[in-house]
Amino acid sequence: MLGITSLNKNFQFKNVYRRGKSFVSPHVVTYVLKKKGGGIRYGITTSKKIGGAVERNRARRVIKAAFFDNLPSTQGSYDIVFVARQPAVRIKSNIMAEDIKCHLEQAQVIKYQNDNGNNRGQIGG
Repeated sequence: MLGITSLNKNFQFKNVYRRGKSFVSPHVVTYVLKKKGGGIRYGITTSKKIGGAVERNRARRVIKAAFFDNLPSTQGSYDIVFVARQPAVRIKSNIMAEDIKCHLEQAQVIKYQNDNGNNRGQIGG
């Protein structure tokens, strides 16, 4: 089981923006880049357009909680960047969790096949 770490450097974010796939919803934009190894790395960005520090930090907290709620195990290697949009400040965390779940399914990071428990919540590539 490989760990989940954060993206720290500007060039890491730029690499995901350039080479990754993007998935858009009204609350968040998700960029996903498959890598060869090293586990899952994630980053969250919030611009000053969102609001002051309190609003930006709340958006980051909601996105981070939603991401970890949808990440039950860590199989596969991805770089994932979440970019908060203006409505992210005012939404409930369960709505953000649904958006992020949808993005991760579209990116095939998480595979939810059916509701009877088979292959539910597996991370894979």
